[in-house]
Amino acid sequence: MQHRELHDGRADGLSPLESLDLSRVESFGDLLRGMSRTAFGGRQLGEAFDVLLEMVRDERCKVVMTLSGAMTVAKMGRIICDMIDRGMVQAVVSTGALIAHGLTESIGLTHYRYDPSKSDATLFEQGYNRIYDTLEMESNLNDVEKVVRAVLHEAQPEDGVWSSARLCRELGRRLEEMDQGPGILRSAFLKDVPVFIPAMTDSEVGLDMATWAMRMSLGDRDAAGLTHEEVLRSPPPFNPYLDLLEYTRLMASAERMGIFTIGGGVPRNWSQQIGPFIDITNNRVGTQFPSPRFRYGVRICPEPVHWGGLSGCTYSEGVSWGKFVPPSEGGRFAEVLSDATVVWPLLMRGVIEELERG
Repeated sequence: MQHRELHDGRADGLSPLESLDLSRVESFGDLLRGMSRTAFGGRQLGEAFDVLLEMVRDERCKVVMTLSGAMTVAKMGRIICDMIDRGMVQAVVSTGALIAHGLTESIGLTHYRYDPSKSDATLFEQGYNRIYDTLEMESNLNDVEKVVRAVLHEAQPEDGVWSSARLCRELGRRLEEMDQGPGILRSAFLKDVPVFIPAMTDSEVGLDMATWAMRMSLGDRDAAGLTHEEVLRSPPPFNPYLDLLEYTRLMASAERMGIFTIGGGVPRNWSQQIGPFIDITNNRVGTQFPSPRFRYGVRICPEPVHWGGLSGCTYSEGVSWGKFVPPSEGGRFAEVLSDATVVWPLLMRGVIEELERG
């Protein structure tokens, strides 16, 4: 039988765990620090608290928040507003759907709890769009379209060309004028935080822009009786590369970069590609720009890594792409494999308490 040399954990420099003692918890920060000394998901959340707090306190760090999933329908919108209002993020990258559903709240409309006794066919007939256990009324989206259409009619983008950031900025300006409620785009406008929607056409806002362009093209013509070929040939004046270049200028100017991610998908990948984009620009164009890498990262997403998708990929994997500073060189990252609606409010309450204490 092989002899085992039994070691002492403390002598080997291991970090001891501690049972969570709720009698010693007087704040959310206390709770999260206590959880960081436990295990499993609790430890992940506690470590995320520590990294996020350092990230938002680093005055030389620009932070991008990336958002996917139905977080505004799930009533997480005010948390996003808080992060913008308190200066925790300097850019937002989101799915268009999340922004569109947030707009319904911003103009005083409501989402509803799903009644499972009703079939989805009945919901369709009654004008309810189901998102898991929550309902978005089709009439809400029609009212959002009116706001988007009015902005497209009245605002004049630079060079006559729209980008998602330009449209979101003008929508935020209009929401501030309307003053019907808080909202992501309103907060972003007031704090001069750009909001990017890289998959613009995959959203209600993108479809609103498409129908606006078709109406403008038709003028006074009656669309009844026209063919697809006659109508679907009028793209709006929209250039997504304006977004890519604006985002790159903003983040590449930072001494350090951080990323806070809910979910994954296109917003996460689009935001993280800044390092590879600068690297290949230097290689192919002949520039000599410094290569930006994210020094901090906090991700909340239930998707596991073994499915192979970007939503579940680790920050460590991103090091191999030139997206992140390796931990051996000072990179600090935390990943919480959980439903954001469960842990995000706890995390942010703790961070806000700490920031208010100074």
